[in-house]
Amino acid sequence: MRQKKMSKIVGQVPGTLIHIGDKKIDKSLISLIGYNENAFEEKKIVSTEELSTQLRNKNNLWINIEGISDTDLISEVGKIFNLHPLMLEDIVNTAQRPKFEDFGDYIYVVLKMIYFDTQKKEIQAEQVSLVLGENYCITFQEQEGDIFNPIRDRLKNNKGRIRKLGVDYLTYSFMDAVVDNYFIILERLGDHIEGMESELISEPDTKTLSSIYSLKRDAVFLRRSVWPLREVVSALERNDSKLIKKTTFVYLRDVYDHTIQVIDTIETFRDMLSGMLDIYLSSVSNRMNEVMKVLTIIATIFIPLTFVAGVYGMNFKNMPELNSPWGYPVVLGIMAVIFTGMVFYFKKKKWI
Repeated sequence: MRQKKMSKIVGQVPGTLIHIGDKKIDKSLISLIGYNENAFEEKKIVSTEELSTQLRNKNNLWINIEGISDTDLISEVGKIFNLHPLMLEDIVNTAQRPKFEDFGDYIYVVLKMIYFDTQKKEIQAEQVSLVLGENYCITFQEQEGDIFNPIRDRLKNNKGRIRKLGVDYLTYSFMDAVVDNYFIILERLGDHIEGMESELISEPDTKTLSSIYSLKRDAVFLRRSVWPLREVVSALERNDSKLIKKTTFVYLRDVYDHTIQVIDTIETFRDMLSGMLDIYLSSVSNRMNEVMKVLTIIATIFIPLTFVAGVYGMNFKNMPELNSPWGYPVVLGIMAVIFTGMVFYFKKKKWI
């Protein structure tokens, strides 16, 4: 089920940390990357105490936390960075829609990372929370292994501008990676729709209808996950926070353009699927009409033949044709003429 159960938080004190969603990793993992233009250091963090000591590092920091079901750990991280309890509550509640909040000393962004679950054979979403501070960016993910590995490699190998610019550019890179991954999902969805169109034209059946409805659900799910992101990126562009440098705004506009492109593609797919559903219903209706047409023609042809056979099947004693040696072939000939004449008439009318 993609719908999260929200009944756990009903009646709770605001700021109470209750994990909402599936537990996708048994133990939370913390990794830290410290970097600047000339240096790079990556290490695994085994405790929040060790994390707290690492904050003395004057380099730019990327703290990556995989697994958010451990609410005690999330609470400890919140105390270290002085994060608002309501924000921590949103981090562990994976039913959040994409959004942006400015808390002054830090900025909070929620994204939906979309991926295809090969076991369940359906599109799934993972909530990714970003916290941008003065010299740090914290990423909260539901599970281990992600699409941020290319960013990690760019930091390690000093590719591009990522180590020359600040953590605001790093945060942009995370958002850009999430949005770019949408295109991969859309490509897969587009291939399925294209294959469905071919099947719809050749031989549609109930399996085709089920596939269309499944694709429609995926399109609606994608729209619900991606549509609010446009507001998030737009709000970041308009934001005057000192945490985002002016040089980063041009990159945020690029993410905004990609987001609009993704939304337009999703809307196009939704229209195509609605049209495919109409085509399927029309195709089924036409096939039914063809069947009824054939049955009607057969019934119409056999009505006069049945009448003739019924008349000569009464076996009255004084029927003169009964004693005629040509009576049987004459009646069969009349029936054949009626049959041929009706078939010719139907073809002339282009009913068959």
